[in-house]
Parts: sequence; structure tokens; C-alpha cells
Amino acid sequence: MITHYIIQSVLVGLMAVLAAVFNWDWFFTANNTRFIVENVGRVRARLFYAVIGLFMIATGVFFFLTLQEVI
Repeated sequence: MITHYIIQSVLVGLMAVLAAVFNWDWFFTANNTRFIVENVGRVRARLFYAVIGLFMIATGVFFFLTLQEVI
């Protein structure tokens, strides 16, 4: 069950990074991201989501490797 959350965090992080790299219009005009885009601009929002995505991927990989020792 915990592996599901780890994989989910990696996939969501990957989606955020891909959206930032390819500048997906549907991603940055969504209701959840519009607040950040309007306040800091599209370029900084892309950087923000790239950093958040990389952090989520790193966290998912870290917990996956940590929990392999426990299980």
C-alpha cells in the first residue's frame, strides 16, 4: 500500500517537471496553478513547478529505497 503512494508521488512529480519543460498550456491555465502564474508570472511558475516536481521525485525515490530495507 505504501508503494502505491511512492509511485504516485514520482508520477505526479514527473508530470510537473514535464509540464514545466514543455510549457503545457492546459497545466498552467488550470484553476490550481492559476494563482501562482498570476502572482509570479509564467516563467517563474514553470521554474517553481520544475523544482517541486524534482523534489517530489527525489522524495518518492528516497522513501522507496528506505522502505525496501524495512519490508
